[in-house]
Amino acid sequence: MKVLLLLLLQGAANAWTAPLSPTAARLSSPARTQTALAANKHGLGDDDVTSSRRSFLTSSAAAVLASAAISSNARPSFADDDLIDVYFGCGCFWHVQHEFVEAERTILGRSDDQITSRAGYAGGKAGALDGKVCYHNAQNIADYGKLGHAEVVSMRIPASKFEDFAVEYFKLFDKDGLRPDQWGDRGTEYRNLVGIPGGKSSPFAELLVKASVATGDKLDFAVGKGDDKDLPKVSFIMDTADYPVFVAEQYHQFHDGFKFGENYPDSYNSLGAKFAKKGEDFGKCPNGMMGIGLGGL
Repeated sequence: MKVLLLLLLQGAANAWTAPLSPTAARLSSPARTQTALAANKHGLGDDDVTSSRRSFLTSSAAAVLASAAISSNARPSFADDDLIDVYFGCGCFWHVQHEFVEAERTILGRSDDQITSRAGYAGGKAGALDGKVCYHNAQNIADYGKLGHAEVVSMRIPASKFEDFAVEYFKLFDKDGLRPDQWGDRGTEYRNLVGIPGGKSSPFAELLVKASVATGDKLDFAVGKGDDKDLPKVSFIMDTADYPVFVAEQYHQFHDGFKFGENYPDSYNSLGAKFAKKGEDFGKCPNGMMGIGLGGL
């Protein structure tokens, strides 16, 4: 509490000379310098890349409020029924969707009919083309890669549970901060990104950093500006208002994983058809590269 009171007094007196994060206090100046050097190495300025060792909150008031919540082991106050739309990207969306479906079941106790996790595309500057964002297809219609998007999984969850879902996201990465398909599916279409309401200025950004630290502090973060690069061990933070998600084709929904042995039960694979039968719209894009609508073909 003494530290918190000191921060409050300092925040009231003047602006922070450096952003605050859960681990900033234990960082030395050389560590911050290394972060800047890493940013420049990747062709990003120091203002573009924000390490997990630094905060997204730039104003003193926001920094103090976030510190108070973290110091007291509390979360921002949101009602349990206050739902938010978020998305997470970590390589191919097939496996990622399965993991978040399981998270919805275990964390929220949702039944199959209540599952909101959907494979989709997000993060590109161009948005949609003629109302469409599509997987690679022979007709070259609204190709998501050419529009600057990456594969993501979106969901609607209680705001109070965001940190729990962020923890599940970081579990997707190995101990070195690499995603499972880091040496297979590479490129901007598979980059790491997280979409949250308000982007870096949102209280969810601080909760994201907190969840990262709690799971090993394996990733750095960058403020997403659209059409971002695929950088190992870096996740881009997107504002969902500026970079909304576009749902992927039905044949991509509830798909088996990309790794050998990631074959999910028929009860899982059939969820897309069940939602479509109930009237859910998965778009009007062509069925893949060969019109088959299976595994991207």
